[in-house]
Amino acid sequence: MNDTLLDRLRGCAVGAAIGDALGMPLEFNPPPPADNLIREMTGGRLPAGSFTDDTEMALALAESLLYQRPLDPDDLARRFVAWINAGPSDVGLHTSRVLRRIDAGATWEEAVEAAQRQSPNSAGNGSLMRAWPVAIAYWDDLDNLLIDSWRQSRVTHPHPDTLAASAYLNATLYHVFRGSDIKMALILASTLVKMDDELWAVVESAPAHMRDDLTNSGWVRHSLQSAIWGVMNADSFEEAIVQVVNLGNDADTAGAIAGALAGAYYGLSAIPERWREALHGEWPLGSGQIWTADDFVNLADQLATVDGSTGT
Repeated sequence: MNDTLLDRLRGCAVGAAIGDALGMPLEFNPPPPADNLIREMTGGRLPAGSFTDDTEMALALAESLLYQRPLDPDDLARRFVAWINAGPSDVGLHTSRVLRRIDAGATWEEAVEAAQRQSPNSAGNGSLMRAWPVAIAYWDDLDNLLIDSWRQSRVTHPHPDTLAASAYLNATLYHVFRGSDIKMALILASTLVKMDDELWAVVESAPAHMRDDLTNSGWVRHSLQSAIWGVMNADSFEEAIVQVVNLGNDADTAGAIAGALAGAYYGLSAIPERWREALHGEWPLGSGQIWTADDFVNLADQLATVDGSTGT
């Protein structure tokens, strides 16, 4: 593993958490005017610099990957239930329905099928926002990257769009880690992941949109579209994340996805120091342990080097 690859792997992890934290105060709000964008960590429902449930679920996934590879869905489901029982500040409605059923005694398969029957068209961004640890863990193993991207989504979000989007994001990261530019990585990923025509049209057209055209809702198509739009139309990590989180609405989730992509592309060294210094959050919830950017660097190193097949 050379220094450039390591910088990209670390940038992916830190970038995702920073995009989440920068977007946190803008969540559920309309986009601010284009000439008055938020560019600094500010407080909202959480203190300035705090990461949210998007990153917390990614950390649960990362710990499951460190424990065992290939990913064990039963283990991941248990970790998600422990997380929701610890009282996160926010949980998506669909995710909550699934995890509460598991906590009540259902298997994760039973719980997710029941939730999907209740809302058959539910295709939220809950599994896309947390998918990046799989890409880091399998930076040199494309087949298992695709399988575990799908597998981690299936535990809570089995809709075809959510499965495809999670695999597509991580396939894109796989190629970015290897030095492809964003445009080429997106093209290469499209040859690896089957999408329906509508989802592909959203991805393909994303860079050409104007800011005012982007809805940036909790729909997985909108989140993926916003993240691709921001990274493709910026020339730095900072500008990509600023543009995406200032779309408002589901700003923290789109910011986390864009942060993973831009962090992987530009590397840890390109992420503004002031943002890295502000980043923080408790993990595990209720433990009193405060994570900083350095902890995400260490996590990336562990995911990229530890053999999860034997546990840790």
